[in-house]
Parts: sequence; structure tokens; C-alpha cells
Amino acid sequence: MSRLMHVASGPYAPPVPVRELTAVSADGARLHVEVHGPDGAPAVVLSHGWSCSTAFWAAQIRDLAADHRVIAYDQRGHGRSPANPMCSADALADDLEAVLAATLAPGEKAVLAGHSMGGMTLMAAAGRDRFREHAGAVLLCSTGSSRLVAESLVVPMRAGRSRTWLTRKVLGSKAPLGPVTPVARRILKYATMGPGSAPGMVEACARIVHACPRKVRYAWSHVLDTLDLDHRVRELSVPAAVVVGTADRMTPVVHARSLVAALPHCVGSTELPGLGHMTPVEAPALIATRIRELVSTYIGSQRIQQKEGA
Repeated sequence: MSRLMHVASGPYAPPVPVRELTAVSADGARLHVEVHGPDGAPAVVLSHGWSCSTAFWAAQIRDLAADHRVIAYDQRGHGRSPANPMCSADALADDLEAVLAATLAPGEKAVLAGHSMGGMTLMAAAGRDRFREHAGAVLLCSTGSSRLVAESLVVPMRAGRSRTWLTRKVLGSKAPLGPVTPVARRILKYATMGPGSAPGMVEACARIVHACPRKVRYAWSHVLDTLDLDHRVRELSVPAAVVVGTADRMTPVVHARSLVAALPHCVGSTELPGLGHMTPVEAPALIATRIRELVSTYIGSQRIQQKEGA
């Protein structure tokens, strides 16, 4: 991974994986997968969002890999996963299934955490057999299931057709992001992070987002524009926790509250005052703690039962 794709030092610099592999999706798309932590430890699978990469989860990987097997992968076209002409919610679900098949033993349960489009990936896969085989619990960070453009607060206007039209133009722009400059950092911070975000957090996110290929960013913006996974949320029957920042402009709190109301088995909702859309970067320890809690509650007991029955 190029230095330009992430920061090179500090808590947001990606740790070196124990191993790397390529998962092949249903349509032949190749997905870069990293495995961190000890073999045999409880499994955690991390799914990143639009225009990001495995580097987005660096802080959680560093924390959890001490005593968990952490699996992170690049969504198609992002990071080190090659671009593919097929961009859809079903493709996201196919890709997740391929990663689960390539990294988990038959019947092995894991906690699946998804941020933004990564959370939408978990929703899209909710009814899939392999998802149900492997998902012990899920964490949905800063995400939503529909009306993503209409509810976005990136454009500071009153809700309505004009704001939706302008938001669609902004988020779906074909313009290259260019180098990470002071102006670029300010724009990214305004759109995606809370006002109190530290410079190191902003720099880490800017490096990752600016590394996403322009064509990939544009193609996936159209998928997110028309996304409707409301029906899939009701199929997400495993224990699910929800986290959102109250200053999230990309997927505002209204989305998290809708998810909490629709999820069949919601086990917690956390609204973080003043935080923006990049919650795993803005609140790294809290997100890692939420994942640990889900592992301890829903995976640890299952592993004990499996050992006793062996």
C-alpha cells in the first residue's frame, strides 16, 4: 500500500497484517483481504465505507488484534481491490459472502462491523445464507438504509428538492480530489467529521479518501443515491448495535434512529455528541470497545459451548 494512501505513523497508520489473501466474489471480482491477530481467537470482520479502505480501521485493528482475529477487506475498487464494472448493493453482499467463505471455518461465528457503506453491506447481505451462518452480531456505525441524499446535511440548506439536487451534484461529482492540501482538509472535515476533530484524525481520513480513484468514487455515489435497503434491515435478525455522531452530516442521526426502530434485535444505540461521520476515527477506543462487548456477549459464550460439546 502506498504511503499516499494512508498516514505513515501514529495510531491511524495501518498495522502489518499476519497474512493477506484474495477472495473472489460471485462475478469474479477480486478482493484484497487482511488478517490480523492470533489464529483461533474470536473473529471480527470489518467492512469500510465509500471511498475508504482497510486503513480506515487501523486504530480498531491495532486494539483488537491483541486478542482477536481481525479480518478487514477492501470493497471492490477501493484500496487494493481492483475496480469492477458491477457496482450495486447485491455486489457488496456477494463480496462480503466471499470474504466470509475465504476466512472463516464452516459455522464459525464472528462479529461484523460496518461503517457507512460497510454498514449498508451488512444490511444488503442480511438475508444471505452465508451471512446467517457466520454473523453472531453486528455493529452498524454511521450508516443508513435509504434516502441518503435527501437526508444529507452536507449542503447547508432547508430540506427539499433543491437541497437534494445540489447534494446529488456535490456527492456525485466527477472532479478529482487532488492532493491533500489545507483547503482539502477543511472541506473534508466540514463534510465528514465533527468540529472538534484533531488534526491527526483529519489527516488520516483525508489521505484515505483522496486515495480513492475518481471513477470508483463516482460509480458508487450513484449506488448510494438510489439505495433502498429498508426491507433488508428487517431481515437483520442477529443482535445489532448502532453508533452515530450527532454532528454527522453524511448519515445524520435520523438514519440511526430509523435503524433502531426497524431492527428486529437491536441491543444498543449510542449517539456521540459532537462527532461526525467518521466515528471509527473520531472515537477509536469507543468503537473498539463496542466490538469487544459484542464479541464477549454473543461470540465468547458460543465458543465455550462449542468447546464443551467437542
